[in-house]
Amino acid sequence: MASVDEIIDRLGGFERAAALAGVTVEAVRKWRQARAIPSRHWPVILKETGLTLADIPGSDASSASASNTPPRGATAALVLADGTVFWGRGFGAHGLAVGEVCFTTGMTGYQETLTDPSFAGQIITFTFPHIGNVGTNPEDIEATGPAARGLVVKDDPTPPSSWRARHSLPAWCAAHGLPGIAGIDTRALTRRIRAGGAPNGVLAFPADGRFDLGALASEARAWPGLEGMDLAQEVTTRQRSTWEETTWAWPSGYGRQETPRFHVVAIDYGAKRNILRCLASAGCRVSVMPATATPKEVFALAPDGVFLSNGPGDPAATAAYAVPTIRAVLERRIPLFGICLGHQLLALALGGRTRKLHQGHRGANHPVKELATGQVQITSQNHGFAVIPESLPASVRVTHVSLFDGTNEGLACLDRPAFSVQYHPEASPGPSDSRHLFARFVEMMERIQAR
Repeated sequence: MASVDEIIDRLGGFERAAALAGVTVEAVRKWRQARAIPSRHWPVILKETGLTLADIPGSDASSASASNTPPRGATAALVLADGTVFWGRGFGAHGLAVGEVCFTTGMTGYQETLTDPSFAGQIITFTFPHIGNVGTNPEDIEATGPAARGLVVKDDPTPPSSWRARHSLPAWCAAHGLPGIAGIDTRALTRRIRAGGAPNGVLAFPADGRFDLGALASEARAWPGLEGMDLAQEVTTRQRSTWEETTWAWPSGYGRQETPRFHVVAIDYGAKRNILRCLASAGCRVSVMPATATPKEVFALAPDGVFLSNGPGDPAATAAYAVPTIRAVLERRIPLFGICLGHQLLALALGGRTRKLHQGHRGANHPVKELATGQVQITSQNHGFAVIPESLPASVRVTHVSLFDGTNEGLACLDRPAFSVQYHPEASPGPSDSRHLFARFVEMMERIQAR
């Protein structure tokens, strides 16, 4: 752990430290007197000095014992690749989970979040403290089981308080082999991610209570990271199927599409169930196909439209087998709609490029502006890569941008019936401001059929 004097020196002295932190020199002198630095300044310190959270006096990570013996009451640990250790209380399944540590700001829908295939390869930190308070049920899932590798929460999950609950969150996690850790300062961890980017980490909840922190940190460092990683083939369906279930409505629950007007082929790179439900509710019979579907296999079904789903991993890696099929669909001018990874893959098929984001967009409160109308929609998002708008050809129009950081959130082709968005109009969890995009896709198919 570094002393306050050492940190001030690394920042370039009192005046430089004050300028970087946006405070007076007198405030920096008070850091020295108190031998502590307010947590709101930690991101600047981490960025400017190269230190870790464990080096800052007063942080949870700095007070964590470097010993392999856990502090009193600790049964689990989150160990980052730089050696930072967060001790906590384990719940769910015993074992180890290694992956990219990210955070999501959603206040509800933790079960949908944990089962979203786009979270494959990641350990999720929930910034909202009360996770687990409404339990779990068999309806609020987006895949057959959890896609995330682990979860990090502040407070211990409480007994369920909902008439819909069937199991507690810890029991559900245990049944699905998902380890969790509670009792750590998730705000400090979130600041760490915001300042330094999403790190690799290991969540350890050993049944025997024994830890080897050095080995855990080495395992985190050895994990290759999401860049260059194709995860779509891990979460995609293995065979073609038909989807008819429609969106949930009170009091009947989920319905069924019995009079579809259009046939849509949905290529599953890690599709959320609620996307398929929204397509069915919009009047579509949906044929779900694996991520590796070839043009011949897609065209054999004579679709009225093709949908490109969300999914995990690096779009540039998935593009190796996805782009040829997407380009074939574009050449035939079949209406095409993409969401999240599907948006990125469409951009790549059109000649664009993607890049990894510093911390990603994950949560249900992201404002997005539609450029044509000026309308702002609050959206649900979950992605760690983004399309580089400058790389798109002149035949493609940028349609939406993030009001958080200006990154690309949508595109549309000017010479063929194809569009896509980076965010999740189906929500689950999140707002339904953008659900009208499914109707836009249907209108596109109507126009083609009317010709």
